[in-house]
Amino acid sequence: MNGWSRSKFSDSGVTHETFRKGSGPGVIIVHEIPGITPAVEKFANEVVAAGFTVVMPLLVGNFGGPPSGKYIAQSMSKICISREFTTMALNKTSPVIAWLRALAKNLHANVGGRGVGAIGMCFSGGFALGMMVDDIMLAPVLSQPSLPFAFGAKRSVDLNLSPADVQRVAQRASEGCQVLGLRYKGDRLVGTRFAELHQLLGDAFIAVEFDSTTKSDHSVLTEQRQELGVQRVLDFLKLKLL
Repeated sequence: MNGWSRSKFSDSGVTHETFRKGSGPGVIIVHEIPGITPAVEKFANEVVAAGFTVVMPLLVGNFGGPPSGKYIAQSMSKICISREFTTMALNKTSPVIAWLRALAKNLHANVGGRGVGAIGMCFSGGFALGMMVDDIMLAPVLSQPSLPFAFGAKRSVDLNLSPADVQRVAQRASEGCQVLGLRYKGDRLVGTRFAELHQLLGDAFIAVEFDSTTKSDHSVLTEQRQELGVQRVLDFLKLKLL
């Protein structure tokens, strides 16, 4: 984590460590399972280099450690038992999204600009959609959104949002706020959410999809990195925020 300033952010009694780097408009990057791995940091550094102030909260796991079976299992267990994450319930917004919205507002007040962006991956993939209820969220990016866990048809299509938040997100999309989504076509963890996003958001949903070459293809921006996907994210952030 060379060059990253380490701090903490608290809101409504919830505190998480954060890492900040760069200058320019704000972008919140929420790591995937198991934590802020070297691949996540590499991607975040590229967002910084593109002209943005990046803040990465550490929600589970640690920073700098490479993924391993044990590490993934430890982080997964914390996500499953934490009240901050809605892993199985339908039509419910994960409580952690309220904390992320507060973090985004704090960052925007600090750096200014037209608005902020947010990038979620895997278990956090849909969090940027929930943050879209605030007008300052101009560049929401959903990479392989995987909550609630896609067990059964109903959970596979669920967007991890309450009915009120779904209505607000649809309203913002109708007003011109676009959403960028990335996934591997064979990724079962994503379920059928992309079809639901197309239906809810219409032309405001921009899907970037890649053919799966192995059953393990999942992390578009990090572990099974697609360079075209990374570039599409950077271009989207520049278009919306710069």
